[in-house]
Amino acid sequence: MNVQVIGIEGDTGFDDIVRHFIGLGGDVLLLDPSSVCGKDHIISAVMHAERAFRNGTNRSKTIMTETILYAAGERQIGRAMERMRPKEGRREMVAVLFGIEDPKLESIGMARRDEIMEASAEKAKNLGAEMFDGTACEDAVLEHVAMTDLLKP
Repeated sequence: MNVQVIGIEGDTGFDDIVRHFIGLGGDVLLLDPSSVCGKDHIISAVMHAERAFRNGTNRSKTIMTETILYAAGERQIGRAMERMRPKEGRREMVAVLFGIEDPKLESIGMARRDEIMEASAEKAKNLGAEMFDGTACEDAVLEHVAMTDLLKP
């Protein structure tokens, strides 16, 4: 599956951004950057979601919702959505693009800002990842994503 994870910034609203990407022929997840601990965090969540669908262990009906469950490290969709959805009025978001080669951000007044998804210990803690001495925050979050499989009944 063709997936890109990019940081975006601008004044365009959530619904208009979603419409834009769907109009380009793909799908999009928009996530709160304070809950994204590096690009690999989201790529790992997508990979786990794809595997869940292949193995028939998915908890949700769509790959996008399954990705949110893994990214949040949650088994309840409502809690995962609350944690990962961009906060109202936020100018920065992380866009997970499914099947979109060129996001054409300039056409909707958005700019690419990948630095907003850089990993930090604060973000890892926001996600509930266990932080042990000497463990990089990125590694803690990747482990947290992987542990989501254990939460499934």
